Amino acid sequence: MFNIYRKEMIWGGRPLVLETGKIARQADAAVLVTYGETTVLCTVVGEKSPKVGIDFFPLTVHYQEKAFAAGKIPGGFFKREGRPAEKEVLISRLIDRPIRPLFAPGFRNETQVICTVLSHDLENDSDIPSLIGASAALTLSGIPFLGPIGAARVGYDGANYILNPTMDRAETTQLDLVVAGTVEGVLMVESEAHELSEEIMLGAVTFGQKEFSQVINLIIDLAELCAKDPWELPVEAPAHAALKEKITGLVGADIAAAYLERVKQGRHEKLSAAKKKMTESLTAEADAGHDLQDAGKIFKELESDIVRGQILDTGVRIDGRDTKTVRPIVSEVGILPRAHGSALFTRGETQALVVTTLGTGQDEQIIDALAGEYREHFTLHYNFPSYSVGETGRMGSPGRREIGHGKLAWRALHPVLPKKEDFPYTIRIVSEITESNGSSSMATVCGSSLSLMDAGAPLPRPVAGIAMGLIKEGERFAVLSDILGDEDHLGDMDFKVAGTEKGITALQMDIKITSITEEIMRIALDQAKDGRIHILGEMSKALTTARQGVSENAPRITVIQVPKDKIREIIGTGGKVIREITETTGAKIDISDDGTVKVAATDSAAAERAIAWIRGIVAEPEMNVVYTGKVVKVVDFGAFVNFLGSRDGLVHISELAPQRVNRTTDVVNMGDEVKVKVIGFDDRGKIKLSMKSVNQETGEDLAQKAS
Repeated sequence: MFNIYRKEMIWGGRPLVLETGKIARQADAAVLVTYGETTVLCTVVGEKSPKVGIDFFPLTVHYQEKAFAAGKIPGGFFKREGRPAEKEVLISRLIDRPIRPLFAPGFRNETQVICTVLSHDLENDSDIPSLIGASAALTLSGIPFLGPIGAARVGYDGANYILNPTMDRAETTQLDLVVAGTVEGVLMVESEAHELSEEIMLGAVTFGQKEFSQVINLIIDLAELCAKDPWELPVEAPAHAALKEKITGLVGADIAAAYLERVKQGRHEKLSAAKKKMTESLTAEADAGHDLQDAGKIFKELESDIVRGQILDTGVRIDGRDTKTVRPIVSEVGILPRAHGSALFTRGETQALVVTTLGTGQDEQIIDALAGEYREHFTLHYNFPSYSVGETGRMGSPGRREIGHGKLAWRALHPVLPKKEDFPYTIRIVSEITESNGSSSMATVCGSSLSLMDAGAPLPRPVAGIAMGLIKEGERFAVLSDILGDEDHLGDMDFKVAGTEKGITALQMDIKITSITEEIMRIALDQAKDGRIHILGEMSKALTTARQGVSENAPRITVIQVPKDKIREIIGTGGKVIREITETTGAKIDISDDGTVKVAATDSAAAERAIAWIRGIVAEPEMNVVYTGKVVKVVDFGAFVNFLGSRDGLVHISELAPQRVNRTTDVVNMGDEVKVKVIGFDDRGKIKLSMKSVNQETGEDLAQKAS
């Protein structure tokens, strides 16, 4: 009934299984990948006819998690999966980045890759199986994909590299690195590191490539059994030689002149004028039958040839810099008076306004993941409004690029954040890109570091980031520090490195060609280190260390410890007691199951009142100690006084005053504040109090004075 094909190997100590032919048979290819007990279904469908009138490859990649994969029912009113979570967006990008460069040039058929998590064992994360499955499905489909690729996760324990550490172990390692590529070279790297050296990071990439080569061989073995006939390769008609010669004569000099303009806006204005000149000239020749789409391609080719040739021949870049110089940097902090921490980081024509807000535990983000619900106390949000590049655009929710750039900056800062017990704040950073011409994500890293220190977050060291580029033609190549937007677009590599003076905290690499050597990567890492140290020096002109104490606009958080069996008393029935404390004092209170109580308030007096109230609740009354309390009930035989928070004791009528008292109300009434002394406990644990033993004005213990 089914022709089922299966290949299996032991990889990283667990079985990796690729299976096809049983599920989703109407897709062009479908591969079920199982690693441990995590299973992902990866499907590929491509339209049989190319899209007409477009000059890009319409590829979409979707990674989706099903709650049933971990035996869960989705939360929310509808009880079904909805819009993609941040992790789903990030893994969709993770799959897209290494496969996109490997489709045949000129392929314009709409293609969709969908990776669905069907089972999750809570040990093996689903991103690596998804990457492998997408690669395998594309290889089997017959679509002109020049793969396959492999992928691996690499950890580091301080001495050895670890292949595909389990989710629990990955949290304790010094490195979380995902690498993907072919046997010939690495195409993508995404990582977070605890200030590791360039040598260790390069070793991790090399280790990962060596290990995923086994997976590539497994995919090839499966393809030899059941791959579909390859589609006919698209033949891109070469640009008409006469048309190229004509366009070169028309605007070649104009394009060259435009790239002598050092300012981005002026350069783009001249390029737009050259393109308009070309279009008008070709349109006027009605009988020539010129294809304006072909003309546009030729125009881009001329741009690429001029920029790349100039850099390789002269070492001079678009804005006049050499290959290693970083653009001028201006760093400013404390520019927003009401923000808890703020920074404006400007590097050339790229600028980030970054703001830090400090909150309490009540502000933590609650994330409902397959592995279980958890709380995140550090978030970083990156926004890229269209005005930052001088354009109009649609305003809406953040796109995949914004989420990806924000997560990269998050990874760069996360390893150096103070521990929660040392700095008990929820931290939110927002980066507004106000200008952009190259590496706004690295500007976000720099601005975030400064704004955190401005808010008083005790970072051990500031973090900076730099984007590197590559121009490679044959054996000639140039590694570029602090790339511009045009250099990113026309170059062969986007290589972003963030870290402190001590080492790397995040590395992201996307390569558009397959001939990157270890030598080039080593040069890029070394050059990036020099650039990073330079940027840290420029940042230090604004702020060298964190400010002493948090901003006066931020809540002050005081942490106290109480016995776990007292938590119920602090909260009260239905939350009555804790609600009364917060409403009366204005402080926010977070209580953990281990008895940790965090009291937050912008007014220190309010925090002190709340703390005193809580300490009163958890304190045990002591013999012969004087307390201040309030009369809460008056009876014939005495008065009940509330003290130490929720505790009540009885002042017998004989203990109200030194003289004989006929009626309780002759001495006290409901609501009176009185001084009482603990004089004993009855056989039921009830507290006996005395007022006559205490000077009601001074609180002095009269019995102690007499002795």
